[in-house]
Amino acid sequence: MEHLRILMIASEAAPLLRTGGLGDVMGALPQALTEIGHDVQIALPLYSAIDTSTYSFESTDITFPVSVGGTLYPTELLRYRVGDVSYLLLYTSHFCDRPGVYIDPATGTDFPDNDERFVWFCRAALEAVIRLEWPPQILHCHDWQAAVLPALLRDVYATTPTFQQSKTILTIHNLGYQGLFPGNQFERLGISEALNAPMGPFEFFGQVNFLKAGIVMSDVITTVSPRYAEEIISSEEMGFGLQGVLQKREKSLRGILNGVDYADWSPNKDPYLAYRYTASNLSRKRMNKVELMNEAKLPVRENAPLIGMITRLAEQKGLDILTDAADELFARDVQLVILGSGDARYEALLQELEDQFPDQLKVYLRFDTALSHRIEAASDIFLMPSRYEPCGLNQMYSLRYGAVPVARNVGGLANTIIDVDVDPDNGTGFLFDAYTGEAMLAALDRAIARFQRKRAWTKIVKTGMRQDFSWDRSAEQYASLYSELLS
Repeated sequence: MEHLRILMIASEAAPLLRTGGLGDVMGALPQALTEIGHDVQIALPLYSAIDTSTYSFESTDITFPVSVGGTLYPTELLRYRVGDVSYLLLYTSHFCDRPGVYIDPATGTDFPDNDERFVWFCRAALEAVIRLEWPPQILHCHDWQAAVLPALLRDVYATTPTFQQSKTILTIHNLGYQGLFPGNQFERLGISEALNAPMGPFEFFGQVNFLKAGIVMSDVITTVSPRYAEEIISSEEMGFGLQGVLQKREKSLRGILNGVDYADWSPNKDPYLAYRYTASNLSRKRMNKVELMNEAKLPVRENAPLIGMITRLAEQKGLDILTDAADELFARDVQLVILGSGDARYEALLQELEDQFPDQLKVYLRFDTALSHRIEAASDIFLMPSRYEPCGLNQMYSLRYGAVPVARNVGGLANTIIDVDVDPDNGTGFLFDAYTGEAMLAALDRAIARFQRKRAWTKIVKTGMRQDFSWDRSAEQYASLYSELLS
């Protein structure tokens, strides 16, 4: 296989910054690609949210102006290295020196100039590799924040020698977030007005849509599981208004399942756990459960399964059906620990439920990496009642940690969980179809009944712990796609 120069363009990347699954992917996929011989660099804004006292950045002594709508923003390029992956950190004070990443903490809403911010970022990424004299063969753009880059490549950089052999890939991590802006703001971006004409790449019912432009103008589109690729072209609910645009690009759309970085997510070597364990010493998993129950001030109930949830508190994640069914859920002999933050409405509802069911529910309203690992290790069941789920990572973490997933049969959940009652020999979890509290509770009841049969439960746990969703397979699929595209 040819060794390729690949530039990843993303708005977040572990370990420097992660607010969700995109950051995890960007911390793992580039490393996996370098391990099979490719030269990978990641372009990332140097937000003030990145702790510069924790990480040591290298100066490149490269500065350059970046034009957005005729205004020049002086931009500095710094480097950070993790193994063989080089992070290209792009900084300009006007767009980077502010609290928050996407959302203004003072208002709780998106920064109103996010369109200009991410046009600056995409142009800065292209300008950086020009100055580094490192012509990328693949420009791999992730989500709406990078989706404007293929349009810039065709519009502003069409004759630039650095990119004459470059191909573009757009990976959609979540179609529900599209980068929508008022139509009258397009003129301030410095992109040809023709691209925002009616039915043009950017135009979307009178608004500007960055993700639509990326879908129309990239060479190939991928998304993060095979099932989700099917859902977004066949379902109005899953397509979020872009299903028609995606149908026109169906031959260029692929679903490649995300992977898990088992260097970070393995219970036998997890530094966040009080007791490390494997499938052969599950008694130590129970010791982690007791530790968490004590930490959460929940009574330890030997025969009551502990259900874990680690989630963004948003409608997508099934919080509406969970809260609606709470009375019926807690009529069962179960306990639930939830870690997450997000929609203020769900935060308030969950706090009310915690007050109502203090012996059965503990809610942590924050982002906490260490606690997320402890919840995975402590949980008997992991609940993911998502309305839609492009890939999902927590169900794959849960399988490795012996927390049996109960999840809706959508997206990446369907690609990674085998229902125990469909395939008793190879089953790893419990799936439900209808997006209702009743369907969720029925799946939980199946899991609870199996939990009471210890030998049958242990078999499910151990089958799940043997599953392998490492990044190696995903990286090979991306590498094959790159080679196919270049040929």
